Amino acid sequence: MPDNTPLERPEKQFQKQIGRAEKRRLAARENRNRSIWFGLGTFGVIGWSVVVPTLVGVAIGWWIDRAYPSRYSWTLMFMFCGLAMGCLTAWQWIVSESHHDRSDK
Repeated sequence: MPDNTPLERPEKQFQKQIGRAEKRRLAARENRNRSIWFGLGTFGVIGWSVVVPTLVGVAIGWWIDRAYPSRYSWTLMFMFCGLAMGCLTAWQWIVSESHHDRSDK
């Protein structure tokens, strides 16, 4: 299929390609509006990633304490394990988001 447009110099093609890429990058940055709702959403994700494993740990520990009584509190042990797991998950999420934000700049 013949192209009827005159051939452009490679420098002009490269400049147009860079210009289009820059426009896409700026449009993407503008669309990612970091409002108070974004902050609250982030806070919510981090909170739930800590609370859910902690509550699961409490439930498992409570069930073990009821089914197999012992002098050790399985509820407390599993609560702290769930808390640690939730904090680790939240930390990993924050690190991945900060790396993602740095790659945009």
